[in-house]
Amino acid sequence: MRIFNFDEQLIPLDEWVQTFVDWLVLNYRDFFQVIKVPVEISLEGLEWIFSTLPPFVVIILFAVAAWRYAGKRVTVFTVLSFLLVGYLGLWEDTMTTLAMVICSVLFCAIAGIPLGVMAGRSDRFEMFLRPFLDAMQTTPAFVYLIPVVMLFSIGTVSGILATIVFALPPIIRLTSLGIRQVHPELVEAALAFGATPWQVLRKVQFPLAMPSVMAGLNQTIMMALSMVVIAALIGAGGLGNPVVQGLNTLEIGLATIGGLSIVLLAMVLDRITQGMSQK
Repeated sequence: MRIFNFDEQLIPLDEWVQTFVDWLVLNYRDFFQVIKVPVEISLEGLEWIFSTLPPFVVIILFAVAAWRYAGKRVTVFTVLSFLLVGYLGLWEDTMTTLAMVICSVLFCAIAGIPLGVMAGRSDRFEMFLRPFLDAMQTTPAFVYLIPVVMLFSIGTVSGILATIVFALPPIIRLTSLGIRQVHPELVEAALAFGATPWQVLRKVQFPLAMPSVMAGLNQTIMMALSMVVIAALIGAGGLGNPVVQGLNTLEIGLATIGGLSIVLLAMVLDRITQGMSQK
C-alpha cells in the first residue's frame, strides 16, 4: 500500500527544525544574549565567593550544615570528602562545579516552584504542562546542547542554561504533587475560617507540601550534577573537564578522579538536602 511507502513520503521535520532555529538565531540572537545576563551575573558572584573563601572556611560551612541537618556521620563524611577532593588537586574545579550547581538549582527553584504550585492548584494547567515536562525528561541530554550552543554560544553560562532545562521537571512535578496531597478538609477548614486563597496557599498548602518540594529540590540537584560532564563538552568548566579530557586522551586515572569528585559532591549535597527535607 502507498501509505506504507515511507521512502516516498518522508516528513522533513529535521529541515523545519533547522529552519526555525536558524530564524531564531538570525532575528532574536540579541534577546537570547540578554537572557544570559542574570545567569552570568549569578554565576560570577558564586564563583567569586567560592574562589575567594579559603578551603577550610568552605569545609566548615558545609560541615555545620551537615551537622545541623544530617547528623554527625554525614558531617564526618562531608569533611573527609572535601579533604579528599582537595588532595586530589581538584579543589578549584569542585568550587566551579558547586557554583554551577547552586546557580542552576537557584533558577530552577525560582521558575519551578511557582509552576508547580500553579499545576497543583489547577488541573487544566497541569494537563497543559505535562507534555512539556515529559519531553524535557525524556529528551537525551546531549540534544539540549545543540540549540543552546546556537542560541547562546559556548561557555559555562550556556552549560548552566542547558542544565536548567534538563533539571527543571522534578521540582515542578514534586511541588505539584505536594500541593495535591494536602488533605482537602484542611483547605476547607482554612476557607471556612475566612482565609483567602493566598493565605491558604501560604499558611496551609505550601508548608504541608514542603517535604515534597524539598524532595524535588534534591532531585534537581542530582540531575544538575549529572549534567556537569555533558556541559563540559560545550566549554563549561568544573569537574567535567578532567572527565572529558581523560576520555579524549584515554587517561583513565584523570577521568577516575574527576568522576570520583563528582560522586562525592553529589553524595554530600544529597545527604544535606535529604536532612533538610526531614527537618
